[in-house]
Amino acid sequence: MNEQERAHPTPHTGPALLVLEDGTHFRGVSIGADGTVFGEAVFNTGMSGYQETLSDPSYRRQIVAMTAPHIGNYGMNADDMESDRIQVAGFVVREAARRPSSWRSEQDLRSALREAGVVGIEGVDTRRLTRHLRDRGAMRAAISTEVLDLDALVAQVADTPGMVGAELASEVTTASPYVVAPGGGAPVRYRIAAIDFGIKRSIVRNLAEQGAEVHVLPSSATADEVRALEPDGVFLSPGPGDPATVATGIATTSALLGELPVFGICLGSQLLGQALGAETYKLTFGHRGVNQPVLRRADGVVEITSHNHGFAVRASSIGEQVDEHAFETAGHGVVVVSHVNLNDDVVEGLTARDLPAFSIQYHPEAAPGPSDARYLFERFTELVEGHRTRHGARSTGGGS
Repeated sequence: MNEQERAHPTPHTGPALLVLEDGTHFRGVSIGADGTVFGEAVFNTGMSGYQETLSDPSYRRQIVAMTAPHIGNYGMNADDMESDRIQVAGFVVREAARRPSSWRSEQDLRSALREAGVVGIEGVDTRRLTRHLRDRGAMRAAISTEVLDLDALVAQVADTPGMVGAELASEVTTASPYVVAPGGGAPVRYRIAAIDFGIKRSIVRNLAEQGAEVHVLPSSATADEVRALEPDGVFLSPGPGDPATVATGIATTSALLGELPVFGICLGSQLLGQALGAETYKLTFGHRGVNQPVLRRADGVVEITSHNHGFAVRASSIGEQVDEHAFETAGHGVVVVSHVNLNDDVVEGLTARDLPAFSIQYHPEAAPGPSDARYLFERFTELVEGHRTRHGARSTGGGS
């Protein structure tokens, strides 16, 4: 093998089959590991950001189809990973790049999937697949390089669980607590307890850039374990699965409401909603991708945002409606639906009027995506500072 061949090896190819639970199927070519994988078929509308998507823990047990036709053209690198591994169950593209073209590239997409043991398929009409999922909803699916008989693979899919009732946060959370200090030797302004239900590295970075010493805790963290850190605020992270199953996270959040400032993103927003007494429900096909318009009701600004969620808070379940967008909860005062998706009116943000707590359903860290909403990390900082002013500063002596 010459130097050029070593740099750009011939892609491993072979037949692969993608099937949905309703019998819809697509035949293509393998671009990853050999094997058979099962998960929920969803689509992501991002033109770029495939590496952040692949490594986002919120995609646990999902087979992700990218709507952009050409994926992998700028390769993969360690800096853009949102966790320590590729998290998706399977990956579906129209065409995978034969070789990356970027000075930042450290590995091509195909070899990254193969080394991670992730089954992928190319040659799929992802436009047709996306339209089908939009019409019928996200559904159970499989990709296989082993079982190429349609009926046999559909029968196996029928025996797999769906996403409703799936508790997945415990599969992706950190095994033990760890601490991230502000970068560049900056002083610690305050201490945040971040409960990891599937946290992304870019979120931790954004919190640390605000001067926070971020103590990342497992999803099993109790209210007393959080209190033991003497934090100035609590962050509820994104994550995969059905929010109604994250019993400890809901209980911990409920116990800390009113005691400490709380900020939740994505699954964290749904857990805050549950703690406030609201219900969550599964969306038909979810919001996954970038450039999705969200109305900020406080001032009428439309934010262009990044999304990754298949569940949402049901507004009508929050409590008794007291004005157009506000609800009186049972024991937590008034909660306002602060943001709403302009495509389908789904709740995209909650703000408690009587407690230091708010949440956002989309991803202000924008990895990938537009950065319109990064100000929300500053808003959390202001909430923490205001709470400290009223109740006295806690220790921020640095270290763990």
